Amino acid sequence: MGNQVEKLTHLSYKEVPTADPTGVDRDDGPRIGVSYIFSNDDEDVEPQPPPQGPDGGGGGLPDGGDGLPLPSPQPYDPRLHEVECSVFYRDECIYQKSFAPGSAALSTYTPENLLNKCRPGDLVEFVSQAQYPHWAVYVGNFQVVHLHRLEVSNSFLTDASQGRRGRVVNELYRYKPLSPSAVVRNALAHVGAKERELSWRNSESFAAWCRYGKREFKIGGELRIGKQPYRLQIQLSAQRSHTLEFQSLEDLIMEKRRNDQIGRAAVLQELATHLHPAEPDGLEISSLEAGSGASVKTSSEGTAEGSEETQARRASELDPDLLSGKAASKAE
Repeated sequence: MGNQVEKLTHLSYKEVPTADPTGVDRDDGPRIGVSYIFSNDDEDVEPQPPPQGPDGGGGGLPDGGDGLPLPSPQPYDPRLHEVECSVFYRDECIYQKSFAPGSAALSTYTPENLLNKCRPGDLVEFVSQAQYPHWAVYVGNFQVVHLHRLEVSNSFLTDASQGRRGRVVNELYRYKPLSPSAVVRNALAHVGAKERELSWRNSESFAAWCRYGKREFKIGGELRIGKQPYRLQIQLSAQRSHTLEFQSLEDLIMEKRRNDQIGRAAVLQELATHLHPAEPDGLEISSLEAGSGASVKTSSEGTAEGSEETQARRASELDPDLLSGKAASKAE
């Protein structure tokens, strides 16, 4: 029907706020009434088989079927693989990933070189094409604490990277950070926590909670009622953006991480398919939903804004690595 597109249904669970209204939560146990759905998006990188030679043995170069070797992999470039975006809580910008000219904040380094740039309390992000970004807290002595395979672990930074390039990402979130000693203390206090002892869906939420102490990063940290206060603004071009609305930061992070995993080209293609950019300006059209019942309006400036109630379960529906704690445990 014209502008109608297929709507996605989404998982949901009961929402229970944390008890401490001051910010830093002290209840480390699971919450009654919350359905815990954990992300297994931080799985080990699967080992790749060695290249096969013409006789089937190792050591040869792969070819494209016509005897010519395939081109070597291109170095990782954030501007090619990552999505430029901003996160707003009401009218306040609380997160921004920008590719503005001259910006070096998203430059990546080998794990060995990254060690020279880390200080205790820093947030570290490991990135690779077609993989979920993996976050960790640097605690000193070449070690990080991170949420990995449904357990908070203390590892050497080089081991946690799994060969991926990394960077310090203290400036992405704009919350006021805790002191470095408090960040390290938060991280080390949860080493060994696993499965249903966890209060975070993924490595980014855990690492960010350690640094900022905001209950919004925890599972069930916010009530999902009323109008969605969070907005994820995805930059499509210099003059055009698309905005999705969420009722919790937790749900928004899941969508943002999904975008990083599928890559910039796939995100732009997905939005182009559902936003119908050729429609006249100001015409209300249906879009691919971030939740249940999102719609967009394309303005003369080219900004698409989401509206109505959302539950932000698109990531849960489309990401095969999102499993319940019990299911993920069996898969290990």
